Amino acid sequence: MSLFSASGPQSDPASDLTSGPASDPTAQPVPAAVVAQVDAADSTLSNPQWAVVSLGSNLGNRLETLQGAIDALEDTPGLRVKAVSPVYETEPWGVDPGSQPSYFNAVVVIRTTLPPDSLLERGHAIEEAYDRVREERWGPRTIDVDILAYADVVSDDPGLTLPHPRAHERAFVLAPWHDVDPEARVPGRGPVAELLAGIGREGVRPRADLELRLPE
Repeated sequence: MSLFSASGPQSDPASDLTSGPASDPTAQPVPAAVVAQVDAADSTLSNPQWAVVSLGSNLGNRLETLQGAIDALEDTPGLRVKAVSPVYETEPWGVDPGSQPSYFNAVVVIRTTLPPDSLLERGHAIEEAYDRVREERWGPRTIDVDILAYADVVSDDPGLTLPHPRAHERAFVLAPWHDVDPEARVPGRGPVAELLAGIGREGVRPRADLELRLPE
């Protein structure tokens, strides 16, 4: 998945690999393909991007787990949590009513120099730290960390589809996202406010008695 345009000197890779003193590999010019990769990585590091991440928990101390995930995101090098939504309580998706505990859900807006795949790895690491189990598709979980959007990237990469392929049809995602950023848009889908109005808020209950803090 290509997110940034590469810049820098261009040259013929074949000539780069064969020119220079053969007895000293360190004297070989850097192939153009490698230069392009380095330029792209440098662009990522020098241009922080906005991203939106959803959090959900329906096992254990749900509020404490959500806060722990937010703090873990903030502790990630190259990432800052900029906004945290109110907490919503919702029934589990895709299972029989009453078969699982209800979820606490929230959305956070971050600013990061991590590329999407690294942000995904960090999300998985947080899930593993909280013993997230993946035995069934709609099974209960201590924590679920999903990337909803990364800048304006639209990608069907099977490893990380952006924006999240079901974000636009889930009130438990759209409601807290709208709270934290009323002008937000789901890339390729439209304004969050319009999407939320289209599906409604049934089954999504705000928990004004609960609060997640923005890391200091």
